[in-house]
Amino acid sequence: MAMAAPWSSSSCCATTASTSAQHLLRPTGVSRSISSCREQGRNRNRRRPLPVRATAAAPPPPVDYAGTSAGADADYVASLKVKLLSAVSGLNRGLAATQEDLDRADAAARELEAAAGGSGAVDLTGPSLDALQGRWRLVYSSAFSSRTLGGSRPGPPTGRLLPITLGQVFQRIDVVSRDFDNIVELELGAPWPIPPVEATATLAHKFEIVGTSGVKINFEKTTVKTKGSLAQLPPLEVPRIPDSRRPPASNTGSGEFEVTYLDGDTRVTRGDRGELRVFVVA
Repeated sequence: MAMAAPWSSSSCCATTASTSAQHLLRPTGVSRSISSCREQGRNRNRRRPLPVRATAAAPPPPVDYAGTSAGADADYVASLKVKLLSAVSGLNRGLAATQEDLDRADAAARELEAAAGGSGAVDLTGPSLDALQGRWRLVYSSAFSSRTLGGSRPGPPTGRLLPITLGQVFQRIDVVSRDFDNIVELELGAPWPIPPVEATATLAHKFEIVGTSGVKINFEKTTVKTKGSLAQLPPLEVPRIPDSRRPPASNTGSGEFEVTYLDGDTRVTRGDRGELRVFVVA
């Protein structure tokens, strides 16, 4: 007897009949319950929020208006400091300053002093004293416009009378030992064919704080050290002229000044004779 092939029409009919019989035998309530559970499961998967979305966002931090204002003030003061340094640049520390240059530098310094808090803004009786510590380079002195190394106090003239060329000028301050040294680099001319002599003069002082922003320096001694080809010579201590033999208006090396502006890299002072000086950290 011949057998029907698996793919014959009688086999397909048998399969269809079997499937239909299963649906007919399955209870209607069970079928609907299964369909409902499947639908709810699909809806639950679609509606379930992601963990990141379920976490509430943290509120934004409050705006610090005081800090914003302080930052703007700091930027303004910094711009005035740049303005002052620009006004005194190119003046050979004041030796080449005209009256117009002196007025421009003084006006820029007054702007900076006022923006930083005005008179009394610097308090050297507290932590600000530490800001004096270190080596400072003089970039401008209104006293040098007098064409003498003594400034407003008579001192050796620069120019043709004495062949002295002024080099860099520094201040070295130690707030612990209260040492205050003015260091001046000089070039002393000599007749040809002798080359000029380079030397460094150190005027040693002790200092004390006067009031809140004043500094008083008391001269102790002057030491000269040659440089260049004569660097092997030992330092020479210059004898001090007794005060009784000095002219009334001579420079004794002592004096007072007020620190009118001070930060981490710039210092502005005004002397007891009105000298304006600007220093930067060396």
